[in-house]
Amino acid sequence: MRTPALTAAAALLASLTLVFSGSAGAAPVSASGADGGHGRHGPAGRGFDRPYTGFAPAGTVLRRGTPRSAGLDAAPIDAFEQQMAQWENPASGANYLFPGATTLMAHDGVVVERGAGGYAVKYADATHELPADQWVPARTDTIYDLASLSKLFTSIVAMQQLEAGRIDLDTPVAHYLPEFATNGKGAITIEQLLTHTSGFDADPVPSLWQGYPDLPSREKAILDAKPINPPGTTYLYSDLNMLSLQLVLQKVTGKPLDTLVRDGITGPLRLTDTGYNPPASKLPRIAATEYEASPPRGMVRGQVHDENAWAMGGVAGHAGVFSTADDLAVLAQTILNGGTYKGRRILDRNSVTLMERNFNQAFPGDSHGLGFELDQIWYMGGLSGPQTLGHTGFTGTSLVIDPQSRSFAILLSNRVHPTRNTPSTNPPRRAIGTALAQAIPVRAPGRGPAWYSGQGGGTTSTLTTGALGSTGPVDVDFSAFVNTESTDLLSVESSTDGGTTWQPLPLRVTGSGAPAGSPTALSGQSVRAWWHVHAELPQAASTLLRWRYTTDPVYEGRGVDLAALSVTSGHHDLLRSAGLTPSGAWRQLPAAR
Repeated sequence: MRTPALTAAAALLASLTLVFSGSAGAAPVSASGADGGHGRHGPAGRGFDRPYTGFAPAGTVLRRGTPRSAGLDAAPIDAFEQQMAQWENPASGANYLFPGATTLMAHDGVVVERGAGGYAVKYADATHELPADQWVPARTDTIYDLASLSKLFTSIVAMQQLEAGRIDLDTPVAHYLPEFATNGKGAITIEQLLTHTSGFDADPVPSLWQGYPDLPSREKAILDAKPINPPGTTYLYSDLNMLSLQLVLQKVTGKPLDTLVRDGITGPLRLTDTGYNPPASKLPRIAATEYEASPPRGMVRGQVHDENAWAMGGVAGHAGVFSTADDLAVLAQTILNGGTYKGRRILDRNSVTLMERNFNQAFPGDSHGLGFELDQIWYMGGLSGPQTLGHTGFTGTSLVIDPQSRSFAILLSNRVHPTRNTPSTNPPRRAIGTALAQAIPVRAPGRGPAWYSGQGGGTTSTLTTGALGSTGPVDVDFSAFVNTESTDLLSVESSTDGGTTWQPLPLRVTGSGAPAGSPTALSGQSVRAWWHVHAELPQAASTLLRWRYTTDPVYEGRGVDLAALSVTSGHHDLLRSAGLTPSGAWRQLPAAR
């Protein structure tokens, strides 16, 4: 049974007790009221349509609360919890994605959702379950193998060495590791390792555990790896980038990577459940991963799942870190705070800015900061945007940090338990980001009726008028807040044959970041601002008008908000007499007070 989001009573109790390991003394949660995430009133605070600039106050400390206490709408979060319970339930058939998972959402320093469900350990081997009395439930403090989220820890250590002057972004890797220059790698830079533009193939071939007998030979294999593309010409996500960076960091500091992570990140931030090769004392809280026959490791639990990281002794630049949702929450808030948490600074503000900057503008769709991926709707969902940072992990993990709303979402699962041959974890990754985005208020301009549609892929919603009944020119005006995938479109259409056929109207759009020209549809996540939209009809005696929002089957953003809908001819309000009929996911929101 899934542990639900915090109730008001639980939040009050939590505000009086220890919040996270290492986070004692958190401030209590205020009990300000809210009327829902899509209303235009409630507690003070910025909505999703009024993005923050700059870092959160350096003193921001995580504290538990309810969605209401943070000024959010609980409904999208509750719906996400219910969907997670389905994804964790084998009886769901094709919707079953993983044995267990832990989730956490936070906004403006308030943890508004922290849940767990399913089982951290359930299987004896690849096909057989353990006896039911040996199943281990997933908990909010379950420790998971982060897989490639480990790359973020390596990247943070690299930024610390950049600050210390031990490495430089533009300097070739071979300057620090002369042996690296072999096989045409002399020009590859530190920056190219961090942005996956070095030219390396995705993985070492042969794998480190298959092709080499010991750690020295495996490190030499990393140094000897041959690129498949010239450096700087291609984006290709590669574990070899972070394995190479690991060797650089160890060379310039004289310390192993696990020591650098402990001394530079987990120690200062008091992340007591985070690190490589967790001790046996923590095994009862560790989620199992895969049953491996080759190599013959059996059911992997408490050791890194990734075979190449295992071959590196469990400490690798690309994988190996274990952690909890609570510890990752502190790390995420540290990033939002500009590199500091509870007075313990692990990064300079400029370093965090560099991690948020897109270095891959030459590779559209593959935006990347230093270590962090940027603007990837395929797993960030409704939180995606040009400044949104994140990463995923093969074991079924993801972290999404949205500076514009000062929010983050964490999903940790054991989707490879007992086998990696499972459905994609991307739907819940997107869902947690979208749920949090939809919970954050959008405050429509004006005081008239407002409408909202947040809908699933492959669906269409319409708002349709009756016959407008005008013999003169008609003006159509409205405000729109559009947060969608680029191919999910909002259009305004007219019909003169009773709705059999429809034609899109050219739109004139004004406002921050508004599209130029006369587009016939609106979409995108690059701008979080209300636009004023105007369209014209020559005459409309029997014309119908509709607002149409359609999504393709792939990804969705937060959705579309409409406000101040006006259809006039001269001084005549045509919408008052023609009416407006919703279909699909459109729903009218409470009027502003």
